[in-house]
Amino acid sequence: MKEQSRQLDFHSALPVLFYIPNIIDYVRIGLLIGSWISYYPSAWISLISYVVSILLDAVDGMAARHWKQTSAFGAWLDVVVDNLGRGFLWCQLCNFGFFVTALEWLAFVCTHTLGPTWKSNIAGPRLIQAVMKNNFRSPVGSFIILSLNLLPVWLYGIRFELLTEIHLPLAIQYSVLLAMVAGRITCAMVEIWVIYSHILQLCLKNKNASQ
Repeated sequence: MKEQSRQLDFHSALPVLFYIPNIIDYVRIGLLIGSWISYYPSAWISLISYVVSILLDAVDGMAARHWKQTSAFGAWLDVVVDNLGRGFLWCQLCNFGFFVTALEWLAFVCTHTLGPTWKSNIAGPRLIQAVMKNNFRSPVGSFIILSLNLLPVWLYGIRFELLTEIHLPLAIQYSVLLAMVAGRITCAMVEIWVIYSHILQLCLKNKNASQ
């Protein structure tokens, strides 16, 4: 009986794996693998593969809404692919890249535990509220998300002198870099607050259970 139930659950879940937005995410994983393979042999191919993967991140959301194929698995997979891509770049670019990646994964674990409504369940200081306002759809929130995704790409362009190849002045390169570093630091503050809030809730649950 249990075996039949497992088979039924698997067959019921199978169509979700092949939702169009999820297939797009599988393509993104393939692009990230291609970016990783070509990281040293061809900096431009690696960068283009990675950037296309980022652009497809916007497409999968639109596809989910257009075909009404939103799912808990799709939401989870989308963030996993994002973290895998950024983690790959951060770990390649600098010695402390592991800590940036670890912070992102810790924050993801905490928000995923809270469920799809995690953004509305986290209260915090004004800075946290300003960043998360309207589901990050505010000037501050948009800048933070932009910095989160583009900082490793920008660092990659500087390291391999790709930005210099396209004749972008050094002053602009490093001005944009400083702005995105500031945005990423702010993002790290939000991630740390999310982790802190989650730990606090776990401790309070344990305290209430023991009373």
